[in-house]
Amino acid sequence: MCSEVTALVMEYMSNGSLNNLLASHSLMWPKKFQMIHETSLGMNFLHSMKPPLLHLNLKTSNILVDDHLHIKISDFGLIHWEEGMNKTLFMERLAARGNISYIPPETFTHSPDPPGTTFDVYSFGIVMWEILTQQKPYAGCSVTTVLLQVSQGKRPCVTMIPDQRPPECEQMISIMKQCWDDDHRKRPPFSDFVKQTEALSEVFKVPGPIHSGKNGDADQKANYPWLFSSVKKITNTEMSVSPSDGQYDKEAILSMLSKKDFGSFRKSVRREHVSSQFSGKKTLLHCTVASGDSESVEHILNLGAEVNCTTAKGYTPLLIAVLQRLYDIISLLLEHGADGSLGDEDDWTPLHFAAQNGDDRTVRLLLDKGAVINAQEKTGWMPFHLACQNGHETVVRLLLLRQSQEAVVEQEKANGRTPLHLASIYGHLSIVKLLLTHGADPNATDKCLCTALHLSAEEGHNRVVRQLIQSGATVDIADSKGNTPLHLAALKGHTGICRQLLSNGANPDATTIQGWTPMHLAALKGHEATLVQLESQGGCVNARGENGWTPLHLACHQSKPDLVAKLLSAKADPHVTEESKGWTPLHVACKSVSFPSVLHLIFHGANVNALNYGNATPLHLAAQHGCVPIVKALLMNGADGTLLDSSGSTALNVAQQSEKLEIVELLENGC
Repeated sequence: MCSEVTALVMEYMSNGSLNNLLASHSLMWPKKFQMIHETSLGMNFLHSMKPPLLHLNLKTSNILVDDHLHIKISDFGLIHWEEGMNKTLFMERLAARGNISYIPPETFTHSPDPPGTTFDVYSFGIVMWEILTQQKPYAGCSVTTVLLQVSQGKRPCVTMIPDQRPPECEQMISIMKQCWDDDHRKRPPFSDFVKQTEALSEVFKVPGPIHSGKNGDADQKANYPWLFSSVKKITNTEMSVSPSDGQYDKEAILSMLSKKDFGSFRKSVRREHVSSQFSGKKTLLHCTVASGDSESVEHILNLGAEVNCTTAKGYTPLLIAVLQRLYDIISLLLEHGADGSLGDEDDWTPLHFAAQNGDDRTVRLLLDKGAVINAQEKTGWMPFHLACQNGHETVVRLLLLRQSQEAVVEQEKANGRTPLHLASIYGHLSIVKLLLTHGADPNATDKCLCTALHLSAEEGHNRVVRQLIQSGATVDIADSKGNTPLHLAALKGHTGICRQLLSNGANPDATTIQGWTPMHLAALKGHEATLVQLESQGGCVNARGENGWTPLHLACHQSKPDLVAKLLSAKADPHVTEESKGWTPLHVACKSVSFPSVLHLIFHGANVNALNYGNATPLHLAAQHGCVPIVKALLMNGADGTLLDSSGSTALNVAQQSEKLEIVELLENGC
């Protein structure tokens, strides 16, 4: 029997967890749909094992994100239900991992039944809500409050999902509600969700805040029958005509397509049928294209079907074929005069979709037939932007061959970001090199005055940063808030990038509009290694930012004792006062109830009787906040309990007013 500890080694996921990504980025609807689908795929794989492998810890912090924003599920199988375990102990283990928002209501009961696959389905429903809203469930609620709300059937608020959402989102919401149903027996298995989420992801496979649909669009499902198999659900009044009309039953025709009985379909369909319209203004050609049978499509075209007909949402047959990568049908439609530049209601052309999906074969077909290469959809995205953003190098090369160098340099989308911005922010190094080789300006700015270097430094793409610097990117250029690339790298704790920028001449003491240096930002976020790097390359540990706050003030405010120790060792001044209230770092540490920070400051000679503008000492603040160890440490190091603040109160008076009884007793007894 092997007694050594085992470990699961996974590939390095450069974008961290989905939890962090949702907090730091504004995701586009197609990407949200894709992430939901990929999560359902992963969970279906775990549950399809014999016996099913339960995750029991599914949450956004256990969903990792790679370079291309695809997800991988981690930490599965680490929580176990052990024979004889009671629900209370199981709950305690889950709560200790911060899982309280993801626990289904049946876990709170006294039922002896162990958790099953529906436990993970419930957690998936909460994850779906987080992805759709980019908010935290039950934010600000205590554990008790969450347990009470969930047991009463309450769930995260659906109204927090943005109003400007695509109509397809209603189907996602319906799936989400099924997942978190109170009755675990009504929660479908992941095998059901995979097909549904795939269909929704495919129908909406476009990036950006595009397709901002309207609420209450009751026809969203019927607009895409080829993805929802909704032919069977169409009513007789919609799909058929009376025998007296002398027409073949349209429902029967569609049924043949649905059953893929293409031979019977081609024998039955007549010229008069091709002009028929179904729900959502779909034509027979739309439905036939969606079936994927090129012979049937050619038959319908030969019967006189309008090749550029559109649905209510502007989808042409060509758009449908491009979305499903039906190459023979794409070629057939183009040969029959399909307009490769005709977009949907949001001006997304077939070339937009093909570029977004990395479909270089379709891109070639469309360009060869004269598709407009620089077509813009409503918010300014061009196919070139989409290919660069999503890392599709082959498509990027194709598009580069078909346009002028000026177009490469000047293309901007609505917020002013160039293809180089997009490739840089997502870390697509090969595309960055390609664009720079074709004359892209490394110092071009977007509407916030951010360069590609700002974006890649913030996202932690070290090799992209190196390439941009080598290609002439200015290392100290500031954005609209005064942030240099070094500020953004320090804020995110990208120590290697900070080293690279500093080695190439970045100013370690550059200030933002608010007066913050990179060291301030590293201290604010607790990035110890980054702060040490900045200090070692000339950063000032006593720089004053907004209201005169130093990095030491910020480290104390954030309760980062290790950082406090590093700053003090680097000669940070423990006596410096900020300008708004006259607080020293020791005042701040006492207010933040950071006992280790207080000890570090005292050890480095901080004045325990320093007065702020209200004549309050650190002892006054420690008494107010009720931290016995801090009060003891201050008293043992000479704190004067008789000093009066501006209201005439001693530390004892403050403790009495704040009802901190232990502190009162301590001060009355003189330590």
